Amino acid sequence: MSVSHASIHPAEDPTTTDGGNNNAPGVRMKDIQGMPGTKGGLALRLSQFVFAVTALSVMASTSDFASVTAFTYLVVAASLQCLWSLCLAIVDIYALLVMRSLQNYRIVISFAVGDGIASTFTFAAACASAGITVLIDNDLDSCDDNHCLQFETATAMAFISCFSALPSFLLNFWSLASR
Repeated sequence: MSVSHASIHPAEDPTTTDGGNNNAPGVRMKDIQGMPGTKGGLALRLSQFVFAVTALSVMASTSDFASVTAFTYLVVAASLQCLWSLCLAIVDIYALLVMRSLQNYRIVISFAVGDGIASTFTFAAACASAGITVLIDNDLDSCDDNHCLQFETATAMAFISCFSALPSFLLNFWSLASR
């Protein structure tokens, strides 16, 4: 019985006419700094983390923050921002160490959604805390009895943390929209 055997023939690399640039279509040559897996993205994550930790520690160092709901909300939102930023900073460090691009659709969409949620919570908490701080300082004139400087510092750090998350969110959202 005669059975035909499959034979393997090596495929030749097609010659290119564009000077040797044989990149596959749709492959990104360079990630924009600030996107996940880049040094700029890591810097943004670390700045978010540092400002959120500062807001959290300054607010938690006051003895009477728990008596005002907006200040408690700021502590919770800053804690969420700290955890989110730290987790993504660890992912960015890993991606930089193994030289891996984090441009998978599911990864980018989870980063964009997470950045949007965390920064919205932080912004809302900072706005509420700013309103209470203005009430205590300007309207009630009772800063002598309260920790106004700590409240103002924690609120400012929360705003800065929120605004440092904005470039990450916008770059991830732009990456999704450009697909």
